[in-house]
Amino acid sequence: MQKIKSLMTRQGLKSPPESLSDLGAIESLRVPGKEEFRELREQPSDPQAEQELINSIEQIYFSTDSFDIVKYELEKLPPVLNLQELEEYRDKLKQQQAAVSKKVADLILEKQPAYVKELERVTSLQTGLQLAAVICTNGRRHLNIAKEGFTQASLGLLANQRKRQLLIGLLKSLRTIKTLQRTDVRLSEMLEEEDYPGAIQLCLECQKAASTFKHYSCISELNSKLQDTLEQIEEQLDVALSKICKNFDINHYTKVQQAYRLLGKTQTAMDQLHMHFTQAIHNTVFQVVLGYVELCAGNTDTKFQKLQYKDLCTHITSDSYIPCLADLCKALWEVMLSYYRTMEWHEKHDNEDTTSASEGSNMSTEETNFDRGYIKKKLEHGLTRIWQDVQLKVKTYLLGTDLSIFKYDDFIFVLDIISRLMQVGEEFCGSKSEVLQESIRKQSVNYFKNYHRTRLDELRMFLENETWELCPVKSNFSILQLHEFKFMEQSRSPSVSPSKQPASTSSKTETLFEQYCSVGNPFEIHANHNDEETEDVLASNGVGGVFKTYWGTLSEVFFLKSILPIKQGNWLDLFTHSPPISLPIYNFCSCDTTCTELQLFCFSILSVSRETLKSRKKSDYSLNKVNAPILTNTTLNVIRLVGKYMQMMNILKPIAFDVIHFMSQLFDYYLYAVYTFFGRNDSLESTGLGLSSSRLRTTLNRIQESLIDMEVAADPTATLTAAEERKEKVPSPHLSHLVVLTSGDTLYGLAERVVATESLVFLAEQFEFLQPHLDAVMPAVKKPFLQQFYSQTVSTASELRKPIYWIVAGKAIDYEQMLLLMANVKWDVKEIMSQHNIYVDALLKEFEQFNRRLNEVSKRVRIPLPVSNILWEHCIRLANRTIVEGYANVKKCSNEGRALMQLDFQQFLMKLEKLTDIRPIPDKEFVETYIKAYYLTENDMERWIKEHREYSTKQLTNLVNVCLGSHINKKARQKLLAAIDDIDRPKR
Repeated sequence: MQKIKSLMTRQGLKSPPESLSDLGAIESLRVPGKEEFRELREQPSDPQAEQELINSIEQIYFSTDSFDIVKYELEKLPPVLNLQELEEYRDKLKQQQAAVSKKVADLILEKQPAYVKELERVTSLQTGLQLAAVICTNGRRHLNIAKEGFTQASLGLLANQRKRQLLIGLLKSLRTIKTLQRTDVRLSEMLEEEDYPGAIQLCLECQKAASTFKHYSCISELNSKLQDTLEQIEEQLDVALSKICKNFDINHYTKVQQAYRLLGKTQTAMDQLHMHFTQAIHNTVFQVVLGYVELCAGNTDTKFQKLQYKDLCTHITSDSYIPCLADLCKALWEVMLSYYRTMEWHEKHDNEDTTSASEGSNMSTEETNFDRGYIKKKLEHGLTRIWQDVQLKVKTYLLGTDLSIFKYDDFIFVLDIISRLMQVGEEFCGSKSEVLQESIRKQSVNYFKNYHRTRLDELRMFLENETWELCPVKSNFSILQLHEFKFMEQSRSPSVSPSKQPASTSSKTETLFEQYCSVGNPFEIHANHNDEETEDVLASNGVGGVFKTYWGTLSEVFFLKSILPIKQGNWLDLFTHSPPISLPIYNFCSCDTTCTELQLFCFSILSVSRETLKSRKKSDYSLNKVNAPILTNTTLNVIRLVGKYMQMMNILKPIAFDVIHFMSQLFDYYLYAVYTFFGRNDSLESTGLGLSSSRLRTTLNRIQESLIDMEVAADPTATLTAAEERKEKVPSPHLSHLVVLTSGDTLYGLAERVVATESLVFLAEQFEFLQPHLDAVMPAVKKPFLQQFYSQTVSTASELRKPIYWIVAGKAIDYEQMLLLMANVKWDVKEIMSQHNIYVDALLKEFEQFNRRLNEVSKRVRIPLPVSNILWEHCIRLANRTIVEGYANVKKCSNEGRALMQLDFQQFLMKLEKLTDIRPIPDKEFVETYIKAYYLTENDMERWIKEHREYSTKQLTNLVNVCLGSHINKKARQKLLAAIDDIDRPKR
């Protein structure tokens, strides 16, 4: 039934085999007879009804042929049979059978032409197959004949030839295998020769050949051996790569890179290289520090090798600190230089890689570009990473030792090395080295506070032992000639390091890596570089002697000074002694390049023989003819200290403010000492002449409050804060007992006063010269401090001249004697006198004597014109005021007496103008106006009193009393005295 249904539903024709098989199946069915066909055709045809009947047939009837229809129907019968239902069910089955039979009949009739045509094609195919069988039989017969006549002889020869070729190939394979077996010896030789590319190339070729002959059993073992050899080559290649980190060799590195490129591991090689550089930095610094620690310990105790690097740094002694730091930086420089040259190598070979990649495939070009980009990024990132490792290692070393006990030159040398290292870092990766700057800033601030405190105490010691004698320097002396200021010339070069530069200098655009790429090391700087230089600043003054430098303790220097038989202030007299001796110039300065326990100082001695002295005239030694700067050894010491401070500030700019602040304290203390020694006089302010400006008084008060420790002993009840503040202060200095300021023959120590005051002015001029340099390094937020220091302190140095020289002027002339002589003069004369009084001659003699003494002092010390003018101005001013005071003491005076006063004053002025070149004469109007006021009327005098407040109350009162009776009555007198009292009241 299923075949019938499939036949009913099949569309189109099948292939002949399938059709034939189907025909067999159909033939097995019962074909309806003609009568049945006729009945089927005569039955009314309703296609839809027939299709519904066919569809109503149960699906099981279309199953396989093994299906038993009868059994199926019998099993379906109910337990209780109903005849009517059975008949109805039988009629239904008959209708379904009739519909199926009719459908089958219709299909057979429809497919009848196709069946006939297919049957004809099958018959034709059978005929073709019979013909093909005949052809095949004939072919086999002819092939059998050819085999017997040709193949056995000819093809036998071909078989032998083929066998020969196979044997030749086998022989070649055996020779290749033999060569492969001997390859390990050649590989070992190539590795010893460090021909890594050749070894890898050979090994890869052997592996390729081994894979060709892998069907041989002996090759499997060889292949494993070659793989082990290749791994061994990679290990040796990694060791060779690590050697690049400390000593870069172009040929060596080129071989290593070619080898990694053959392995296809260029990226892995770059990762390994950075790991080796990191390891090299750690191992290098550890070995350098360990070597010095073991050297200082005097044994090779293994306990140091087990310490961490941080703990190892704490075992470095102060003596070995600088050599170890220098060697540490040298070793780190070699590592960074190797990295720098590695980057250069890759940059140089980029173009070559690009060219070679362009000749290859696109895939090869992409891979090459990717590798090159990876390597470039890796190298650029490694710059910062390596420099960070270097900074951390050096920082650990720097902070492992307390540098506050170091000598100045040693500490400057440390700063110089670190400054050079920071320059290396900036050129290496553009880093500002914040880690190094912070660590060295901490050490510098700590060191500088202790150093400055020691220098202030030392300055006080120098000032208290200073005899204020002239230090003879050349007329062209400049602070730039001193060792301490050499860095200012060198700082113009591109190198950051301001001191101890190498002898050879390169072009301004050449970096350290370019300069030392092939040979040398930027840290090969000798600590005693400055000591080998000479200073040519001291003047021999035509003596022909030689200045030599010696070392000694400060007590030895002052002892030598005290035992030399020289006159006070006249060092030239020393040359007349026999046998020849040496003259100490006491050019000692704080030179910390010696033992810190003895605190040795440097001083210069001019060695002169007696014969040399005899050949010279005494006039040759006159210092008045030399227009050289006036300064003392203490001044020179302060200038040297300023130079050292600036060196430190120039090397380490972050502490610039602290350094400049300490520099200002050096100047403040020197100014305060000069004022305390030579200018402090409470009677000066009572003169009303304004000798000390308000700015000078403010400056002195500020210095006294902020810098001077006025307490003799520490107060046990003082707070901790007060004790800390006292540590920042210095006791007030005391003038040396060797300096005599009470002798009239020396104009009350005028030479010492001139040297002290003018050395202060010279020091101020040097600070003015250095102002642009200080301003350049001063932080912007701190610049107001620098401006205030210069405007309120440095600029007041010259103002000290007035109070200091006023003391000399006040004692050089005997003004009291002049007042006594004026008191004996009778001023109420009745006739006009033609002869001046004797006090005028006495006063002029005093001035002549002052002039002679001034000339004598000028032979010892050059007196600058501004100083001479101030001295003369003070003396003349005091003289004129003494004259007015003498006139104010007059009880009675006539008009003729007033004329005599004018005659005396004119005579004094006429003679005085011959002694001095000062024009106009100071306070000339002060005297003349007072004399002429005698002739004023009551109203004019009242107005005059109110306008001229420069006169004292006593002088104004005396003027009114003297005028009483002549042209002023008592009533007017009372009015004028009341006006004077009104003027004087605010003063009280």
